[in-house]
Amino acid sequence: MKTLWKSMTAGMKSGVGDMTWKVGKWAKHKGKLDMCHSGFHASVRATDAMRYVNCEILALVEVRGKHLKQDDKQCWSEMRVVRAYEWTKLDSVAMAIYAAELVIGEHEKKYPDDKRPRQAIEAAKKWLKDPTEENRQAASAASAASAAAYAACDAACDAAYDAAYAAAAAAYAASAAHDAAYAAYAACDAAAAVLDKIEAWIQERIATLKELP
Repeated sequence: MKTLWKSMTAGMKSGVGDMTWKVGKWAKHKGKLDMCHSGFHASVRATDAMRYVNCEILALVEVRGKHLKQDDKQCWSEMRVVRAYEWTKLDSVAMAIYAAELVIGEHEKKYPDDKRPRQAIEAAKKWLKDPTEENRQAASAASAASAAAYAACDAACDAAYDAAYAAAAAAYAASAAHDAAYAAYAACDAAAAVLDKIEAWIQERIATLKELP
């Protein structure tokens, strides 16, 4: 049986449509499969799943039957949730920080005087440790500074700016998982192996998450 990862909103609901999932229960789609529009969607990587639906529940699913595939997403006619985990904003911010720190070193070697990406990461860390409104606003300001600097940077440093921006953005934005996944892919632009490290980080993180019945 093939297993994939699916990102869901609160209440174990699909990001599109009115489907509500229950652990262990097979669901069957009736009708034609249409990528992004019709059928049950999931991804090989959890980070891919998070890019499409802001993650509040991360689910391991089994799939069978007819299917369509693209690089980062699959569409199936039958699916069931095997395990489901509560994914919080704290998890998202921690993931974004981890992704950003994977690539920040190369930027700092080339531009040792440019502190803006590091400041954005540190602002996100500060919010993660103490999630007050004051620290949330500080993360917002650091994110904006990093985003503004990105406009003038070259290809060698844009991944660091992107990832640092997303880390700080995750600390203040409502759609934290979207920003965290963006940080992961910004970091991946610097080195393909980075995404494997982020995915491994998620698998370790899952062991700390609350599993839903």
